[in-house]
Amino acid sequence: MKQSASLLARNILPRRIRFMNIKTVEDLFIHLLSDTYSAEKQLTKALSKLARATSNEKLSQAFQSHLEETQGQIERIDQIVESESGIKLKRMKCVAMEGLIEEANEVIESTEKNEVRDAALIAAAQKVEHYEIASYGTLATLAEQLGYSKALKLLKETLDEEKQTDLKLTDLAVSNVNKSAERKSK
Repeated sequence: MKQSASLLARNILPRRIRFMNIKTVEDLFIHLLSDTYSAEKQLTKALSKLARATSNEKLSQAFQSHLEETQGQIERIDQIVESESGIKLKRMKCVAMEGLIEEANEVIESTEKNEVRDAALIAAAQKVEHYEIASYGTLATLAEQLGYSKALKLLKETLDEEKQTDLKLTDLAVSNVNKSAERKSK
C-alpha cells in the first residue's frame, strides 16, 4: 500500500499541483503556452523519425518541411516570451503530445515500410495537427483577451501554418497515399 501512495504522489500530485497554481487567465495562458512549447520541442525530435519511416517521398518531404516550420514556431514562442512582459515559461512536459508521438511510434513498430504505414502515419500526423490547431486557437483567443497584441499576431501566424499543414496532409492522403494503401491491401 505504501508503494501505491508513493506512485500517487509521484505521478498524480505534481500535475494537480501544477494546475492548482492557475488562478488567473494570465496564469492559464502561461500554462498553455508552456505546454505548447513542450509539445513543439517533442515534435521536432519525432518528425525526422517519421520522415525516415515513410516509403513515400512526398510524405517524407512533408514531414521534413513541417520540421522546419516547427522550429520556426518554437522561435515564435520565444519571441512571445521576449515581447510580452510577465510571461515566463514553466518547465513541463506536454503529456498529450507525448501520447500522440507514442502512437506514431507504435505505427512504425507494428507495420512494414509500405503504403499502409504511410496512410497510418498521415492519420497519426493529422491527430498531432488537430491538437496543435486547438492549442494555438485557444492561445490566440486568450492573447487577444489579455491584450497581448504581439503574441496574438505570432500565434495566428502559427495557427495558419498548422491549418495549412493539415490541409497538405489531407491532400496527400486523398490524392495519393490512401489509394496506394488500398491497392496494397487487395
